Amino acid sequence: MEELIVIKIGGAAGDCLTESFFKKIHEWRTEGKKIIIIHGGGHYISEMMSRLNVPVCHKAGLRVTTSEVLKITQMVLIGQVQPLITSRFQQQNLSAVGLNASSNGIIVGDYLDKQTLGHVGQVTEVRTDLLIDLLEKGYIPIIAPLGMTKSGKWLNINADDTACHVASALKAEALYLLTDVAGIMKDSCYLEEVSLSEIDALIDEQVVTGGMIPKVKSAEAAIHAGVNGIHITDDILKKGTVIQGKKVLV
Repeated sequence: MEELIVIKIGGAAGDCLTESFFKKIHEWRTEGKKIIIIHGGGHYISEMMSRLNVPVCHKAGLRVTTSEVLKITQMVLIGQVQPLITSRFQQQNLSAVGLNASSNGIIVGDYLDKQTLGHVGQVTEVRTDLLIDLLEKGYIPIIAPLGMTKSGKWLNINADDTACHVASALKAEALYLLTDVAGIMKDSCYLEEVSLSEIDALIDEQVVTGGMIPKVKSAEAAIHAGVNGIHITDDILKKGTVIQGKKVLV
């Protein structure tokens, strides 16, 4: 979809969405851009688990999600983080609507490795009808990274993966993956641009490590699916490291 920008923010970013962030959103809206937000919430989930004396366990960078952890994840993402972020947008005179897997089944998924990770999923389909309708009416959809299997079972899904699939399904003009670093660093400098052909080499050379690996691989898949450019950055005012498709329009 031309003129569509998808932005993934961390859950903690909901506490510090800055004046400059919203100024940029308003600027894009004035230019006729449509916006979708995908939000995380890992910090708040871990905090709530600690309060409830539920052990926090990660494997391969993903939260092991038992039935109890899934309930906590739903409670935190839908009941705490999403209302916080949505209300911030509304306070800035931006029409925003909070969505999750139960909203017309927008995020369809399947278990990633049920035996090892429990109720952790991967996106298999994004149903775009509701999103397109909301975008055309001028709303900003704000989506929690939760999915549902075709049989109606809830899944905890990585927010970066969700954002990449939403951007891919709608062939977004650009995708911003906001993180806690300004981009991909090599030899003490942040790379301005990375081509698809360089991604595997950067992983092999251990320039891209840890949690940045699934982020970059999801971005690679999104480029192949038709997203024009993906920005890995800590601020939407900065281009950060761009994984580029045909062209970056924003």
